[in-house]
Amino acid sequence: MKHMIFGESHGPAIGVVLEGVKPGLVIDMDFITGEMDRRKPGQNDLSTPRKEADSVKILSGVFEGKATGTPLCGIIENSDTRSRDYEPMKVLARPGHADYSGYIRYQGYNDHRGSGHFSGRITAPLVFAGAVAKLVLKESGVTVMARIREIAGIEDIPSRLTEEDPSILEGVAGKGFPVIDDTRGELMKEAIRKAKDEHDSVGGIIECVISGIPAGKGTPGRDSVESVLSLNMFAVPAVKGIEFGTGFDLARMRGSKANDPFQYRDGMVMTTTNNNGGINGGITNGMPVVFSVVIKPTSSIGLPQKTMNMRTLEDSDIAIEGRHDPCIVHRAVPVIEAAAALAICEVLGL
Repeated sequence: MKHMIFGESHGPAIGVVLEGVKPGLVIDMDFITGEMDRRKPGQNDLSTPRKEADSVKILSGVFEGKATGTPLCGIIENSDTRSRDYEPMKVLARPGHADYSGYIRYQGYNDHRGSGHFSGRITAPLVFAGAVAKLVLKESGVTVMARIREIAGIEDIPSRLTEEDPSILEGVAGKGFPVIDDTRGELMKEAIRKAKDEHDSVGGIIECVISGIPAGKGTPGRDSVESVLSLNMFAVPAVKGIEFGTGFDLARMRGSKANDPFQYRDGMVMTTTNNNGGINGGITNGMPVVFSVVIKPTSSIGLPQKTMNMRTLEDSDIAIEGRHDPCIVHRAVPVIEAAAALAICEVLGL
């Protein structure tokens, strides 16, 4: 499948067009609604107070509950916009945002309200596309599960699941705050609230585990499994880094510890560890594919900052007003799953 996301944060609607959806695929709207609800804003004091239903209206590609095989288009209406909050900042480059780079790229014609097409709001149609991809993967026995691994330096259980049964993540998706250890989750929430009270923000790390992919999928080089996943991850706003398996910690290990010994057990080839995240030479080895992404702190903060007027090129000060998330990590978990599902559909040729 191929997808294209369109729309702006404060436009009439945002949406996505999916091409190559398998004809006859049952489009389970109850499942899709559940996925959308995991991401939508305004559900608690940890998120932006902006209220959006995030209900998907399908315009084409579905007939009598099944995909037709023609382009599938779904839109999500924007209903709770306050564009006036952004008028004073029309020419001020907000630190950490794409205001300046977008202003140059689009010659000043881009929609600046709510960050326009650069907003995290566009991840809503991405979740819809990813939900369709999950329905496709389900038919092949592939599951995609993610959790919060860390927020503000506070870690969930320390294992990165490289040596654990991935079923440990089952049930996490049903939580409003997707961690395995709820006690550590409460500490993370306290850190988010503290940053909010101080008009600041925090970031974190999301870990994703993809199970059920057979060995031999993918190809070396630019189209490796890591490459396809990375391409999709960096299409998600706020993602600034990715690692596979044990990732950057491999730099502090010896080969004797970093290598994953193969064995044959219960009619299957597997490895005793999974430091390489289920991928060797850009190709799956049959173990769960494990990766983590870094989500930067939300760029919109209320603290005064130094910046520049993009028209006059004069120095200026800015204190961002409006409704913003003090942390987007917990809402980004279903987004990362969606992007991963779309990537694995590409890897598997689905």
